[in-house]
Amino acid sequence: MSKKNKKNQNDEAKAAQEEVKAEEAVNPEQQEQNNDGKTIDPEQRIAELEQQLEHEKKEALFKLAEFENFRKRTLKEKAELIKNGAEGALRELLPVVDDLERALDAINKGGDLDSLKEGVDLIYHKFVKYLESQHVTAIDSTGKDFDTDLHDAVTMFPAPDPSMKGKVIDTTIKGYMINDKVLRHAKVVVGS
Repeated sequence: MSKKNKKNQNDEAKAAQEEVKAEEAVNPEQQEQNNDGKTIDPEQRIAELEQQLEHEKKEALFKLAEFENFRKRTLKEKAELIKNGAEGALRELLPVVDDLERALDAINKGGDLDSLKEGVDLIYHKFVKYLESQHVTAIDSTGKDFDTDLHDAVTMFPAPDPSMKGKVIDTTIKGYMINDKVLRHAKVVVGS
């Protein structure tokens, strides 16, 4: 091919490109094409986009409503748990209360003192067993090192022997733990 022919072909290609650009410049909106390569009317495209936007809005509102229902249901369930959380624990205490009432009746009727002691002892052991079932344990304090995480010092008392300095000499009120957390600190007398 000669240079002249190549130049003519290049000129013709440029002219064709300029023609296409000119047509697009005249009405660029009408030149938009869909995936099939067909030209789309701008008004039709706007309607499709508005329809899609409306669908997305409905989806978002549905999700928002669904989340709000979940949140309300969860709050209601949590409130019920808080309100009735102690129900199971208290239900298991009722037999102990029944036993205490029987013991009081026996005391009022002037029953045998040894029988009353035995009955109260049984009630005490029943109650301790219940506490253990609830993971409540007594804090062993007397003779142990004073620990501010477990004990409240009621008073300081001169230690009977030097090895008892800084140790618990006496426990005035027992302390209790639940699941390795202090439920009530032990009130103790500490050796000084």
